[in-house]
Amino acid sequence: MQGALSDAELVGRALAGSDQAFSRLVERHQAAVRAFLRRFLGSGWAEADDIAQEAFLTGWSSLRTLKDPAGFRPWLCGIAWRKAQDRIRGARRGAARDAGWLETIDPPAGISAEEKMALADAMRELPEEVRACVALCLADGWSHGDAAAALGLPLGTVKSHVSRGRARLLKALGGPDDA
Repeated sequence: MQGALSDAELVGRALAGSDQAFSRLVERHQAAVRAFLRRFLGSGWAEADDIAQEAFLTGWSSLRTLKDPAGFRPWLCGIAWRKAQDRIRGARRGAARDAGWLETIDPPAGISAEEKMALADAMRELPEEVRACVALCLADGWSHGDAAAALGLPLGTVKSHVSRGRARLLKALGGPDDA
């Protein structure tokens, strides 16, 4: 029986075209990469696992750039680190865009600053697809059909997202949530 192959040997085989060798590298190091990302991000397993997958895909496609095949784990964790930083920067940019967008909305007359903040918080709490439908249809005045085409969603889905989103926003503002 052959002993376990080293990382360097598996990298060599993967570079020669063996998908199975790279699979073994992923199996060997995925727990460490995911654990690192979970601790670093502190945002739960799903996001860390998504970023880990991105890191593995990038690792596979850029394996030829690995200078020291024995250092596969640190190299892969470096990729994961950069992917996590990109995700954090992207989230910050998205939050800044959302905040800027919310400031451009002209709320109805008589809405207080507290209500505007509650509305902004409620918008952030909506699931992504619902938030997109609400933003297009309620805030920007798009038709349900135009929003469906832009978002690639069925018309009925857009209508239900807008309805549910409206109800949640009204509830956040202290209004009836059965509208």
